[in-house]
Amino acid sequence: MKMEDIDNQIAEAPLTKEESKAQFIANTEKLGLKHTFNFDEAWEIGQEIKKRKDFREKISAIEQQGHDNDIWMSEEELQERNPVKNSFADGCYIREIFNPANELLVTKIHKKEHPFFLMKGEMSVLTDEGIIHLKAPHHGITKVGTKRIIYTHTDCVFVTVHATELTDVKEIEEEVIAKDFQDPMITLDDLKLLKGEI
Repeated sequence: MKMEDIDNQIAEAPLTKEESKAQFIANTEKLGLKHTFNFDEAWEIGQEIKKRKDFREKISAIEQQGHDNDIWMSEEELQERNPVKNSFADGCYIREIFNPANELLVTKIHKKEHPFFLMKGEMSVLTDEGIIHLKAPHHGITKVGTKRIIYTHTDCVFVTVHATELTDVKEIEEEVIAKDFQDPMITLDDLKLLKGEI
């Protein structure tokens, strides 16, 4: 069976978990393969990667539809309505942003893990885990490959902290923000998941 055949099967007639397990066992025996993982582990990793891929495609499509229909603010409007304070401390870039109430935002794609802090307000956030409601004070970790849609219920103050020796904000953004999900830092994170390192 060629990879092209497998890709076509996945797209046109995906197997159930039971059918996939039978195929996994049959091909393992037929080809004399030895694995460092069992079928259930491989299935779970595959499902997680598929879930990430599906979410990334959907959130990118939503963002594009918003641009096509002039739903999102221009960069200038965004900066005016959502002022940012930048500060630095011994290898850290601290970014504080004010988001007014009743605003719908799409974040950029993060290519480095970093902490975040909701210092003031309440927001709902669409993530690959579903919709979560955050209320200040709250903190968490932004994972590699994260892109979110945020709705602010109240005025919010959101802070992120990034480890960097850079002090030019444009250079820092290039270091921590991916242009798309094909960025090598994002795909490397997916490989870590596949290898069981996450």
